[in-house]
Amino acid sequence: MSEEFEPRIIAFCCQYCAYSAADMAGSMRLQYPSNVEIVLIPCTGRFDVILALKAFESGADGVYVAGCLEGNCHFLDGNIRAKKRVAYLQNEIKAVGLEPERLAMYNLSASQGPRFAEIVKEFSGIISGLGPSPMKKLAA
Repeated sequence: MSEEFEPRIIAFCCQYCAYSAADMAGSMRLQYPSNVEIVLIPCTGRFDVILALKAFESGADGVYVAGCLEGNCHFLDGNIRAKKRVAYLQNEIKAVGLEPERLAMYNLSASQGPRFAEIVKEFSGIISGLGPSPMKKLAA
């Protein structure tokens, strides 16, 4: 590659914790890569595998789901259901030749703005190491 690759990352964030943590990171003026697009969802329990597949289909190099700490979901077990869906989809995308590391699940509280910034840096680094998604060739 002649130019440096900057991955396109879609983050599905629950409104109560992950989105609030992202807001706090911004309020604290924490530095993290700007290549993440945050999609607000009411709860990670509303996350569906179709959302991730559509994100990959539209050119995302990586997708992550971020929700409340396990055991602290505002809707009781939404984040547990999302974790199962993410694990299921990781197996499915591996079966079709896409690296399962391109999809992840993170848990954090609303007060963890610095952790949100760390997650963006960490996940962006993982995706940068993997390179562009092979799905981009199919979408073009």
